[in-house]
Amino acid sequence: MSAPAARINFRQILLDALIASGVALVLAGPLIGLHAAEVGGALSLQIRPTIVAFIVAAVFIGRVTWAVVHRQLLGQLQTVFSALSTGVSATPGFLPGNKTIVFAVLGAAAIFPFLPGVGRYHVDLATTVLIYVMLGWGLNIVVGLAGLLDLGYVAFYAVGAYTFAILSTTFGLGFWACLPIAAIIAAAFGILLGYPVLKLEGDYLAIVTLGFGEIIRLVLINWQDFTGGPNGIDNIGRVSFFGIPFAASQANGRTFHELLGIAYSPTHRIIFLYFVILGLALVTNAFTSRIKQISIGRAWIALREDEIACRSLGINPASVKLSAFATGAAFAGLAGCFFATRQGFVSPESFTFAESAIVLAIVVLGGRGNQLGIFLAAALLVLLPEIGREFEQYRMVLFGLAMMFIMVIRPGRLLKPKSAKMPDGELAVPVADLRA
Repeated sequence: MSAPAARINFRQILLDALIASGVALVLAGPLIGLHAAEVGGALSLQIRPTIVAFIVAAVFIGRVTWAVVHRQLLGQLQTVFSALSTGVSATPGFLPGNKTIVFAVLGAAAIFPFLPGVGRYHVDLATTVLIYVMLGWGLNIVVGLAGLLDLGYVAFYAVGAYTFAILSTTFGLGFWACLPIAAIIAAAFGILLGYPVLKLEGDYLAIVTLGFGEIIRLVLINWQDFTGGPNGIDNIGRVSFFGIPFAASQANGRTFHELLGIAYSPTHRIIFLYFVILGLALVTNAFTSRIKQISIGRAWIALREDEIACRSLGINPASVKLSAFATGAAFAGLAGCFFATRQGFVSPESFTFAESAIVLAIVVLGGRGNQLGIFLAAALLVLLPEIGREFEQYRMVLFGLAMMFIMVIRPGRLLKPKSAKMPDGELAVPVADLRA
């Protein structure tokens, strides 16, 4: 027999609704109910009681409705998410390790630009999603595996973008030549950040990394001779098909459409950019998934769990932290290099703290160390503002409400970890493997 349903305390519900509507009246009364209007050439203060009454009534009714149905609604939604987080491997007929769903997703991603009804806007939007997926997987190394709170991750993103922009405009280097250089320079900046904060943790580490990100942005703004200042850098080199340009014609050599014997279309470059970022994201995923199985990845996880225990095992926390900062920064540099060639223009306005906050929200919402969860979180946080674009000034309000709703139904993360032995699904590892 099923357990009896919990009784609903209507008296408490009505009391809470009255309190909430009272707060709404206090806030909406002066802010929305009063407005200045010009009457007869004089400015007068007018009252809009109808709007205020509607807001108060909506809050009261919404509060009562939510209190009555939220238990059943949240229970159903949590059941759906739990079924998703259990994984396809538990379903008979599927390959172990969720390989079937992985192959299905990869196949869908490969044919996505060629599906009927998919235009340039959809490919561009998918490219943006993959950029944030890559950034989320890169930050996951620092925050998810090593447990180091980094609020200045956008600084490494900017370093990678400006590295390619400067090398392209000054020395004429192409995208493929600058890609590893951007990763190396961003990793060097990761070490530069990591070294002074070796003994910091928690809020102090977050404050220092936030300051580092702002320092990089201010340097980009004020070093005008080198970075172009607030005007940024334009005319950045475009990505090519390994030396073959996506152009209508070329004086020397063939272009991409001539190589394939097809008609020229400007969407060829857009589709190629999509596949480039898809490949970079897959490389990032493969690296972050496999590195957890070797000694350095296990050392990151051990450092996240207990730094004192790491020291007792003979692990040097300084080198482990530096390696985490450098590795995460390298992937941000790759994403920044791609961003620069995609846009053809970079400026400091593209690398504000808001970008770091979004990437960190992706990692937290998806779950530390959870690759699939981060992918879903990145898709949600990028697509939700696009869906709400039609609502103009209410767009970000709806975006915030959607994030609050997601946090309510999944307060820990989108997907549940595979194992409960450690907080984020990581398995315990032998001491010898940590010391290796």
